[in-house]
Amino acid sequence: MTDSITFISESESAALVDEDLALAAAREAFLATATGSTFPVVIGHAAVPDNRFTLKSGSADDLVGVKIGSYWPGNTEVPRHSSTIVLLDPATGRLAAVVEAATANAYRTAAADALAVDTLARPDSRTLTVIGTGHQARYEVGAVTRVRPIERVLVVGRSPDTARAFATEVTARTGLPAEPAEARTAVAAADVVVTATTARQPLFDADWVAPGTHISAMGADGPGKQELPVALYDRASLFCDLPDQSRTIGEFQHAPSAAPVALGAVLAGDAGGRGSAEAITVFDSSGFALQDLALATALLRRRTHRQEGHE
Repeated sequence: MTDSITFISESESAALVDEDLALAAAREAFLATATGSTFPVVIGHAAVPDNRFTLKSGSADDLVGVKIGSYWPGNTEVPRHSSTIVLLDPATGRLAAVVEAATANAYRTAAADALAVDTLARPDSRTLTVIGTGHQARYEVGAVTRVRPIERVLVVGRSPDTARAFATEVTARTGLPAEPAEARTAVAAADVVVTATTARQPLFDADWVAPGTHISAMGADGPGKQELPVALYDRASLFCDLPDQSRTIGEFQHAPSAAPVALGAVLAGDAGGRGSAEAITVFDSSGFALQDLALATALLRRRTHRQEGHE
């Protein structure tokens, strides 16, 4: 037993993470929800109220700890978003590791949405529509295109110029044809829709969604946030990460009578997924601590393997 504490800096975790590691960690975390525990999200702010942070904590087997996510909108020299994962020794409760993981957190969030796509979307999904052109949307496109044979990407943004620039970036990064599109056209044409915004009202109308579409929504993670139209839920099969949390701070806070199925139960074979090729499936990702704890553990494992020359 030593008093040494492992620390991974932001630059090191960014160099360690990739889509494959993030997806594997996400799968582990969602499966762990069957026996693990998560606890209510704490939302706080600094002396300047716009400087906000959240704490998400949980435990499962040897995973014990908390993720601190912060948003300081006035930052100019450093990123506005940061993420720090604190792992505790499950035997003693003492500090075991601290992992700075802002970049890795973007991979982690996208991995959850891609895991839902891999589990629920039609295998022959070819058209991806991404609503949002910000930092997170880049990772969403990268993650989803690894799990489905996407042939084109449609981009919906608030500004035509921003959407056009983002589409150009998608093509440069992935080699896939990408183009800006109006929301109605893009949603109607989609096999998979991913929403990555900070919206507080629906981004599209329910009747624009075609049969067979899968939707992964990640923007609703606090009171008042909303990306999806409630009218869609009567036509869709509903899934989420944590049902109680989703109805509190996630997309289903706007439909408290909704009964979404936990994605972890589908992965474990304890619940059904897509019922038919014509079914519409909706996944709400509000985020939970086991994702972060599994991610941090995977980063530590990869770091050790590289130090030992195994990869």
